[in-house]
Amino acid sequence: MDTATYVVLASSTHRWAVITAFIGGLVVAGALVWAVRVGMRYMDQEEPRPTEEEQPRMPDGGAVREMREVREPDEMPDMSRTGSRLMPYELHHSSTRTCKDQQRRRWLPGSSGAFGSGGPGHV
Repeated sequence: MDTATYVVLASSTHRWAVITAFIGGLVVAGALVWAVRVGMRYMDQEEPRPTEEEQPRMPDGGAVREMREVREPDEMPDMSRTGSRLMPYELHHSSTRTCKDQQRRRWLPGSSGAFGSGGPGHV
């Protein structure tokens, strides 16, 4: 085989690689066009966006603020004295309730800090 044969064989494989890449690019481009058309059709079927009047508004009193309250455990009632069962409707929805005394408990100078704080504990 001479050099011309190698050039012809090399160019023919190069030509097929270019044609395959071009066809692959057309397939990818066609898939993207199809996906955009399906997306547009899907968006046309959605409900329209809310108008300016339908948007949420701030309350007349202004923004809602955080409420602070002292909570205490809501203990289970002792039903052993009455002898009756505790029914589900007698339970409360929360395990805590608002404390009668809303004064914040202050840190006492002789009491300890948080667990693991390195303090000496109750003195």
